[in-house]
Amino acid sequence: MSCKTSSLLPGDVDHLRRRSVAESTEACCDPEHPQRLLRLHVHPERLCLGPQHADLGVATPSPDASAQHFCHFTPKCLLAVHRGAHCTSPTRHEEGWHDGTSRTTIRVENEVEAHREANNYKFGFRKWKGNVTEKPIEDRSDIDKELHTDLSIVKQQEASVVTFGNIAYVFLFGWWVSLFYILICPVMFLTICGASYGKVCFKLARFFIWPFGNSIEKASSVVRRSTSMPTNCEIVPQERDAVDCEPLLVSSPLPVEVHVPALPPKKPSKHWGRVSTYIWLFLGYPVLAVVHSLACVLSWMLVFTIPVAKMNGRVLTTVLLMAPEEVQIHKLDKTVVCETRVILCCYQAFNMYYYKYTVQGINIFALNLLPLVFMTLVIGYADRQHKYFSAETIFTIAITSIIPLSYYIGMGIASLSAQSNFAVGAVVNATFGSIAEMTFYITALLRGHRAGSKCYEEIVKAALTGTLLGCILFIPGICMTVGGIKHSEQRFNSRSAGVGSALLFISIGGVFAPTLFSKVFGNLVCESCSNIPGNASAPFICKDCHYYVQSQTDPHLILSNIEPLVYTISVLLPASYLIGLIFTLKTHSHIYDIQISDGHGGHVHGHHFVHWSRWRALVVLIAATVLMTCCADLCTENIEPILTHSTISQYFIGVTVLAMVPELPEIVNGIQFALQNNISLSLEVGSCIAVQVCMIQIPLLILFNAFYDVGFVLVFSDIHLWASIFSVILVNYIFMDGKCDYFQGTALVAVYLIILALYYFAPSPRSC
Repeated sequence: MSCKTSSLLPGDVDHLRRRSVAESTEACCDPEHPQRLLRLHVHPERLCLGPQHADLGVATPSPDASAQHFCHFTPKCLLAVHRGAHCTSPTRHEEGWHDGTSRTTIRVENEVEAHREANNYKFGFRKWKGNVTEKPIEDRSDIDKELHTDLSIVKQQEASVVTFGNIAYVFLFGWWVSLFYILICPVMFLTICGASYGKVCFKLARFFIWPFGNSIEKASSVVRRSTSMPTNCEIVPQERDAVDCEPLLVSSPLPVEVHVPALPPKKPSKHWGRVSTYIWLFLGYPVLAVVHSLACVLSWMLVFTIPVAKMNGRVLTTVLLMAPEEVQIHKLDKTVVCETRVILCCYQAFNMYYYKYTVQGINIFALNLLPLVFMTLVIGYADRQHKYFSAETIFTIAITSIIPLSYYIGMGIASLSAQSNFAVGAVVNATFGSIAEMTFYITALLRGHRAGSKCYEEIVKAALTGTLLGCILFIPGICMTVGGIKHSEQRFNSRSAGVGSALLFISIGGVFAPTLFSKVFGNLVCESCSNIPGNASAPFICKDCHYYVQSQTDPHLILSNIEPLVYTISVLLPASYLIGLIFTLKTHSHIYDIQISDGHGGHVHGHHFVHWSRWRALVVLIAATVLMTCCADLCTENIEPILTHSTISQYFIGVTVLAMVPELPEIVNGIQFALQNNISLSLEVGSCIAVQVCMIQIPLLILFNAFYDVGFVLVFSDIHLWASIFSVILVNYIFMDGKCDYFQGTALVAVYLIILALYYFAPSPRSC
């Protein structure tokens, strides 16, 4: 592979820099240096290591930093794209580079993350934003480091602790936690032996009313801290001249030894042999344990007050079990210039960035919603007679429980695919990727079949159409709007977007072909027709007219014509999906040019800790699928009162609540991609779901109906037909130029809301 550059930079420094570029690019793309290449299955000939580029929403090193190690940051193939050069390879000719085809450079920490990122750009794979491996703390952002900082570290505090969040803490938690300490205090004094614990309660009561700027320390550690410098202390140098400070900016090759005095051996505590300790454990600790547990749970569920939860947890597990004479509360010194360790210190009760907080890779919102799933199962199956909870309440909590389960299924798919080969990843995405929606559709059709009502079938068709409309209009629209507000104008790979648009046309044409067939060959049936009395020549006025494919004149039309057409489509749609996989991943994989880099121009390697192993991911997928089935069953069981007594059209309920709630994790992923200036993946999120709905989910429903007849006929209402066709045409027009901004995004969202207004004011289906 060779590259030719067409532009020259003046100056000797730039000349030397270009020579470094040439040497580094030969090392990057030369087959004689295989240690610098990361070969993945996206396209082996064009997957070189390289940096992240500013145009693609990633960081590029500064000129000063790159002057010394410039060859590590400019690979050959990336240079060809951004400087107008031309790259060739044995399997790719000159026409390989087309307009709209751009190379995407991604920075990863290890091979598992490289596979996950590469899977995001593969057709048919669900897009996942979060990491599937533990990211080293030194590689995290400053915000992420702050979220995971231990409460025992004392840092230099420049800002005031009097903030709105800290004041809100006093009214939400501080006053009643402090009140319980005040109530326990006289009880411990009355026991005589527990008077020392009464003094601790009084000190902690003052601490909890305003803990900010104070620290809880152990008496023995206070002595040690005053006699020796902690090993993690970061000395701040005094101001010097620029010349004197320059050598301090580079790491010294000579090792620097820090001699820390040896600490005396820790003596076992004697307070566990005292009578006062057991009086405290019997009278005071249980009450305070309940108080702190309640405060911990409440603050944890509020997410943004997690520092309060950490503080209460530390007091419950450590401070309250210490000897009373060891508990020391001090005012933090604002002049401290190094990090020291104490038992507990807190600066803030509220942090708005805690929505990013993760536990073992699981987002905090998905973790907090998990208890709701089990509560839903207990309430739903224990109170089927609705003695304590109404059907509407059970339906609401059941449909909400689908959100975290969809998240766990998505994370399980991403973890399993990142640790497996391409074939396993494709199978997992094709099966479990549609499991959330399929469980609801099948349970709804089964319940409608048992009840002898076609209303459930109409709800399923409305949910299918609502998923299509949401993925075609709303997800791209909201991502373009959010990303456009932050980045003004964003560019995406129009070639790959064109492939997705073509598959959408095929999908919509196949899914709605039986509906068009019924309009051409079916009979127009009206519920009531009348004319003006006494005027035989006046035209008839008919109401509620619709096409009916099974009439008295031809009762076997649906069996002789519609069913064979449906079965034919159910074979052609998955075949088209398979052809799309082969086209985008094998024969024309260059339209998804991906570059994986560790940010230093070297091989992607390094130790990594996977959050979920293959077996754990598989177990989570199976468990989440079972729980999803139970929640979907409760939804369909308790939706009947909403369908029969609601003043809102059943069409609207299907295309909004039932269609978009399971897709909320995908919407969040798309918005996060857009905020990082990766609008290509944001658009792929919606396109991938829409294609899977048409080419996998609907054929599976047809296959299920063939083996277990639930009366599902692939004939949609007119409103579904025209709304879907109009949406596909509109979004294909938007994707033509490979650029987007917030105006185009708001246009898509506005059209989506207009269609929702159509459904809201539409009359209910005849079968409902």
